[in-house]
Amino acid sequence: MDVLITGAHGTVGTAITDHLGDDDRYNFTLLDVDDAPSPHETAVADVRAYDEIRPHFEGQDAVVHLALIPGTGGPDSRALGWNEPQADNLEGIHNVTEAAVDAGLDSIVFASSNHAVGMVEGRNAPDVYHDRGIVAGHDEPHRPDSRYGLTKSYGEDLGRLAAEAHEISFYGLRLGAIRDPAYDHPYGDAERGVDEGRWERGSDAYEEQVARMKGLWQSRRDLAHMVACCLDDESVEWDHFYGVSGNERRWLDDLEHARETIGYEPQDDGEQWDGPPA
Repeated sequence: MDVLITGAHGTVGTAITDHLGDDDRYNFTLLDVDDAPSPHETAVADVRAYDEIRPHFEGQDAVVHLALIPGTGGPDSRALGWNEPQADNLEGIHNVTEAAVDAGLDSIVFASSNHAVGMVEGRNAPDVYHDRGIVAGHDEPHRPDSRYGLTKSYGEDLGRLAAEAHEISFYGLRLGAIRDPAYDHPYGDAERGVDEGRWERGSDAYEEQVARMKGLWQSRRDLAHMVACCLDDESVEWDHFYGVSGNERRWLDDLEHARETIGYEPQDDGEQWDGPPA
């Protein structure tokens, strides 16, 4: 299967190639705004420029759209107006979807986000990190917590239009917390805060980050497995799945749906960790 990955050099893209790069089922082409050493075919292009990216969709079977315009989040992301990076991100989502449809790809795997339903967390934190009774199930409607979350909601809805009007399969992955290899564990955000001098290990702020990540974490290998499940699937027209590991206290809770629909079987659980790696 020939698979194009946009934003391929980022945290999520490298999780895919680290764990699936040697899998003979997939022939990856990596697309990003900057070049980087890779054993895979690479393309330098900007998803905001349709004419730049369109040729790279020829001959592909699927696209995994991860590219994100810097500046999409930030402290003002709950404001109602659009800033330029967020508007550019919407354009990128549109361009990738249009190119996939125009080139006749079989499927789109879209990096959505937990922020598409993030108001569940925003209205219930910190209880949501400890009380398993507060969940966003598979049927939770869009409840974006920011303009960033709105861009992800838009991407999911555009994907539904592409699926139903143009017969291209769409998989929206509402990703939880995927981190670079050094912090790929449920203590990762807390430890990074220690490394950056934002709090001390064992402080209340540290422990709250641990509690949050034990529900929201998706290990790099589980993320890659979920992407593979989507690429291998032949049953879905349009659907979304929460990108979390098999965490006992997860508040994004559609694991049974993901298991039954695409065969997602995560290997990791944040509750199995009682401290950061030595």
